[in-house]
Amino acid sequence: MRLTRAEYKEIVRWTEHMRPTRQCMKMLKERFPNHSQSTLLSIFSLEYQKRTKRTISRHHAPDAIESYYQRYLSAAKAHPAAPVLLEMAIEVDLSPALMARLILDRFLQGLEGEMPSKTTLNSMLKEPSLIPDHILANNIYQCTINDCCYGPLVDCIKHAIGQEHEVLLRDKLRERNLSFLDENQLRAMGYDKTPDIMLEVPIAVEGLIVHWVESKASFGDDHSHRTYLNEQFWSYCNRFGPGLVIYWYGFIGELDCQRDRGILLKDRFPTDIVTLQPASQKDQTPQ
Repeated sequence: MRLTRAEYKEIVRWTEHMRPTRQCMKMLKERFPNHSQSTLLSIFSLEYQKRTKRTISRHHAPDAIESYYQRYLSAAKAHPAAPVLLEMAIEVDLSPALMARLILDRFLQGLEGEMPSKTTLNSMLKEPSLIPDHILANNIYQCTINDCCYGPLVDCIKHAIGQEHEVLLRDKLRERNLSFLDENQLRAMGYDKTPDIMLEVPIAVEGLIVHWVESKASFGDDHSHRTYLNEQFWSYCNRFGPGLVIYWYGFIGELDCQRDRGILLKDRFPTDIVTLQPASQKDQTPQ
């Protein structure tokens, strides 16, 4: 889905005061019924991550962590069955999963008398039943399952969605009988920075030659697209020639402005593909 910058900014304005819970996504979908839930979630997640980067330092201050921990202990003692950690995270505008990490880290420091290892911390966040305090374990679990932007559950979902769309891309290429090398094959050949797909025979899309295809299971906003350009896309162009980027959950339409420099943006696999003959053949006319 291509959004104009004005449409994108309207959605962003509605996300400014939202918290990263499952309930907020229902509200966002009700406000923008013509946009897919996946697109709205991707936009909200990107915006909330920007907000978190601006404010995370104050939540990580030692005084703030101790204050949160003492508040948690008091509230959990008074209401042991309530999701007090989730409610506190929403109140102070911190991701529930990040709040859970802070509190668990502080709990383990008091229990062990030293900083817990990242392995221990991550294991308990992924599997709260490992936490020796069952009330805290329940609170950690509530934070994890209700956070739509951060945490081990979100990380697993994002990884699975990314893999799913890479498989979808390969299936689409095979349906068109297009020969290609994937990222793993390219790395085995010694390439360090590689696109998801390198076409062995280039194609033409909307009159533009495409040598490689990159799959992004996210929305393409200004910040993320600029980052991808600098860290990935320009190097692909320099090494392999012009290519196609698919933002499966849409992008700001005005960002599709680099076609003359070799980068075409789409929000789905193109249907208007022209297969070109291999360069070794004399006749270079499209089939």
